[in-house]
Amino acid sequence: MWKLRSVVDSASPVLLCFFVAVAAAAQGSTTSGRKWQTLTGNAPLVIARGGFSGVFPDSSSRAYQFAVQTGLANMHVWCDVKLTRDAFGICFPNIRLENSSDIANVYSQRRNTYTVNGVLLQGWFPLDFTLKELASVHLQQGIYARTPNFDGTSKLLSVDDVVSLTRPAPLWLNIPYATFFGEHNLSMRSFLISASRLMNISCISSPEIAFLRSISPHFKKSATKLVFQFIGPDDVEPSTNQTYSSLVKNLAFIKTFAAGILVPKNYIWPVDRSLYLHHYTSLVLDAHAAGLEVFAYNFMNDVPLIPYDYSYDPVAEVLSFIDNGKFSVDGVLSDFPLTPSAAIDCFSHLGKNDSVKAKFLILSSEGASGVYPGCTDLAYTRAVSDGVDILDCPVQMTKDGIPFCLGSINLKDRTNVAETKFSSMRTSNPDLNISDGIFTYDLTWNQIQRLKPAMANPFSNYILFRNPRYKNRGKLMQLSEFLSFASNSSSLPGVLISIENASYLAAKQGLHIVDKVLETLRGYKHQAGKRVVIKSSDRAVLEKFKSYERSYIIKEDIDDILINSTISEIKKFASSVVFSKKSVLPTNNALFLTGKTAVVPKLHSFKIPVYVQFFHNEFVSQAWDFLSDPYVEIDTFVSLAGVDGVVTDHPATAAKFRRNRCLGYEKLPPYMTPVQPGSLLSLIPNSSIPTAAPPPPPADVVESLLPYALLS
Repeated sequence: MWKLRSVVDSASPVLLCFFVAVAAAAQGSTTSGRKWQTLTGNAPLVIARGGFSGVFPDSSSRAYQFAVQTGLANMHVWCDVKLTRDAFGICFPNIRLENSSDIANVYSQRRNTYTVNGVLLQGWFPLDFTLKELASVHLQQGIYARTPNFDGTSKLLSVDDVVSLTRPAPLWLNIPYATFFGEHNLSMRSFLISASRLMNISCISSPEIAFLRSISPHFKKSATKLVFQFIGPDDVEPSTNQTYSSLVKNLAFIKTFAAGILVPKNYIWPVDRSLYLHHYTSLVLDAHAAGLEVFAYNFMNDVPLIPYDYSYDPVAEVLSFIDNGKFSVDGVLSDFPLTPSAAIDCFSHLGKNDSVKAKFLILSSEGASGVYPGCTDLAYTRAVSDGVDILDCPVQMTKDGIPFCLGSINLKDRTNVAETKFSSMRTSNPDLNISDGIFTYDLTWNQIQRLKPAMANPFSNYILFRNPRYKNRGKLMQLSEFLSFASNSSSLPGVLISIENASYLAAKQGLHIVDKVLETLRGYKHQAGKRVVIKSSDRAVLEKFKSYERSYIIKEDIDDILINSTISEIKKFASSVVFSKKSVLPTNNALFLTGKTAVVPKLHSFKIPVYVQFFHNEFVSQAWDFLSDPYVEIDTFVSLAGVDGVVTDHPATAAKFRRNRCLGYEKLPPYMTPVQPGSLLSLIPNSSIPTAAPPPPPADVVESLLPYALLS
């Protein structure tokens, strides 16, 4: 007989105000008016695996509270049920407690060994402890890529605790080890039957057929769905002794005891060893034909193994399962339930011609360089197709004085030059603070054309690589070719030409980049109304382009621009300013937002637009507050900080964000609302608060004029 006891932690008022702007906003969506290719025709469900386990420890009170506050109104909360020695049901993600808790420290002498599904395992198991004993155990983050700063802030929860915390959210109980507990005289069947008398259970899933059949007579199909979970294709289901890959071919049999199936997402979209998608399988269509709903799992925003096809865009991945024109799964199980909530309500069934809801500029960073090698015809074509507003060309100079587009003066950063005969030309340049480089000004254009462009991988240290299948594809462009391409792109509003190192090139290499750019621009037959922006961190460069729109880039992270005279001085030579993300929303050393600076409102008071760089899809580039979701980051910078443009190597993400329908709702839902800087940081115990970052440089960042003689 199972028992009830509460070990719920007190709710944090700060957690409840993470999205303070929507405290009174309705969580309802307009998904009911759209046509869905689910079995029922209704919108897919979102199931929060252990709550918001992508940020907080899995199955913790904060994880469950945060999930309920930020997801769709009908979001289901997922509990992996394990049984204690005294027959209490607890929610915990693993059969071994040490994987996501501090139990090894609390009960260091109570490690045990069991055979679980035919495998000998050693560790700390829930059936060796009473619930009272487990009250002194605290939860920890079980995935090392995630922040550990919330470890120890929550105790283990019973199933009843989770119901109390999340009511009225529908409850999904997952039972992965019914046979194991039964072997030790703990009946999961009895637990569920007793629990159903005291709480509403919307779904029960299990990978064990005999268990689902045993409980089927005790649950009304109209009230509780039984869902058969598929695990690894080569794993063996214990009661039938068949592999799951063979069972998936017999959906009619599964329909005799289950209303749906829960499958790893690669059962639907297979992924090859090189991390590219194969063609989708017929599983969803076949299951629907058999009358079975299909729920997909393993959706995580922060796992490096997301297929390259999605360019690290977690919303794009969800959409491929729910809005592909062929089928839709009936639900997704996610560690980051805010993301599929937004995908379903805000981003599904959108077209490229849907109206823009957010007014900000999208400026490319070397074109769509998150997808193709930067500054190539492929990257530029993709950026225009994705909806970029301002297409950029960072200008470099060749030995024979030809300006061309490349993201670095060091060819090693953006080409395969180190693998060619030119590798012997390596040298160091203390003036540019570059060691062991091969420089554009040392090769002619003819020589550079023989090189292959190379994909920039700014997060390779985290084993995050970009589209390796295309890592050396595309063709580099001279500035004149870039301008011709832009002129012929009727949907492109403007271009940006970035100029750096002008003083050095003129003085040390005899290459006058400013003159060459001006000369090329004079021959540019641009369409009427197309913008031409010159960007530089060098005031002297911008002074030379008085007939063009000018953007001043401040490369240092700053905390504020306090002096009005500084802004007035900037306005003399620039019509916009580009800042780093940290200059607008600073973070500490542990990547938590600490607040919001006055940089944007100060510049706006002088009618100077503010652009911010760089926005990437990769989760490691974002503060923890953004929940490993690039759309949350963009939303916060645009809606909360008020920036006028974002510089990004993934223009498609920004373009999709500003077309999402939720921005047009009278009341924004919580999954489309900017975060409040500092709110997550305030939840961290004092003993775990990260060390403060060093102070930024002084606010007065306007440089003195460089000698004009060096530029002409």
